[in-house]
Amino acid sequence: MSSPTETQARSKGWGIAVAACVGLWLVQSGSGDVTPPVPSAAEAFAAGPGWHTSAAAEPLAPSAPIRVRIPRIDVDAPVIRLGLAPDGSLDVPPAGNRNVAGWYKDGTPPGSRGTAIMAGHVDNAQGPAVFYALGALRKGDRIEVNRQDGRTAVFTVDAVEVYDNDAFPDDKVYGRADRAELRVITCGGGFSPKTGYQGNVVAYAHLIGAR
Repeated sequence: MSSPTETQARSKGWGIAVAACVGLWLVQSGSGDVTPPVPSAAEAFAAGPGWHTSAAAEPLAPSAPIRVRIPRIDVDAPVIRLGLAPDGSLDVPPAGNRNVAGWYKDGTPPGSRGTAIMAGHVDNAQGPAVFYALGALRKGDRIEVNRQDGRTAVFTVDAVEVYDNDAFPDDKVYGRADRAELRVITCGGGFSPKTGYQGNVVAYAHLIGAR
């Protein structure tokens, strides 16, 4: 059973599109024609089981994440804990730090059974941020999460999809899982100088090992 905070967060859509999608760098630099990568249709879920491989590792005991690495897009960043804002949306990492990711501290730790959530900025006023290139991930890419217990949870990317703000699939993204799964979320899709990014990019992954 979900905790009250998890249920509230899911019902609110966690507000990532509102809180982290202004696109200050694009607005200030006039770079509206240079936007983050958008995942291709080939990286979306296909008909059938919904992932590129069903091989999965046994979930790990709960332990908080401390660092995330995504070699394909040169991500190597510390992870901080995020709570909920007064309106029930998910807080986001500090806007002034371009190389930090956030984890919902009252949710599933990455590597444990269930759906773990990480979020990060796509850019800030200084330029591209930690998950700027998230849309360039491909099925089968690796995501590694260092944990406080000294173990590293290794995930494989199952799909990368982009959603309009008004069509964000809460249940699909935040829904419960019987194995250890991970969602990495940032802003993306179309961009408007007036309203910022028009959607969110979500990378779906599941645990395939630990070291």
